[in-house]
Amino acid sequence: GHEQLLKTMEERMMDVEQKLRLVKRLLQDKVNQLKEQLSRNTKADAMVKDLYVENAQLLKALEMAEHQQKTAERKNYLLEEKIANLTRIVKNLASPSFNS
Repeated sequence: GHEQLLKTMEERMMDVEQKLRLVKRLLQDKVNQLKEQLSRNTKADAMVKDLYVENAQLLKALEMAEHQQKTAERKNYLLEEKIANLTRIVKNLASPSFNS
């Protein structure tokens, strides 16, 4: 009975060791998966930061372009007013000569 008990205990120990090896392998696989996920997340985080910076630069460029457009529109309006005034002056200068 004693030898049978030892043999049974030995078989259980081998079974437990085999299960432990399996669990260890599964845990190592999970660790590898998590390392890969961390690497992907780190790359994605860097890309998001780059996009954030690029977006800020683009917004600044857009603001500058809009400011330049408004300035150009103001100058254009002033030039149109000057043209209208000059046209009126030329008409006024030309009309007395036609009358005489």
